[in-house]
Amino acid sequence: MQIWMDGDACPGEVKDLLFRTAQRRKIHLTVVANLSIRIPRSPHIDSMVVGAGANLADLRIVELLAPGDLVVTADIPLAAAVVKKGGLALNPRGELYTEHNVGDRLATRNMMDDLRGGGQITGGPSNYSQKDKQAFANQLDRWVTRMLRCDATGDA
Repeated sequence: MQIWMDGDACPGEVKDLLFRTAQRRKIHLTVVANLSIRIPRSPHIDSMVVGAGANLADLRIVELLAPGDLVVTADIPLAAAVVKKGGLALNPRGELYTEHNVGDRLATRNMMDDLRGGGQITGGPSNYSQKDKQAFANQLDRWVTRMLRCDATGDA
């Protein structure tokens, strides 16, 4: 059981919550990014710098994750690849991507990208809010609790 963080665009509040969760619950967290990111000293937290280049962090996460791992990312194509490999993806706003919803989310993302490219839509997502932070914390806690319960009982 492991948490992977797509560290390049992750909000600071989410990083801090993940760091605290990894330390308190003794769950391994790996931060994967194109640039070095400061992490707390902890036997449960490490980082991996993959260098500059489009999607290098994403590709590394997908390569290394195991079924059941959690990936924290706002990147919907990465989330789709994670789910395809048997993992779960959670965005910083608390939306959990599973095999049941990631296809629709990816199609919507691609359509919106096309509309933005054609100038039909401008702007981006709303600012990160306290409601988003709380939704993320709640989903993270549910995943951690479920995984620790499975570890304790030996279930997969």
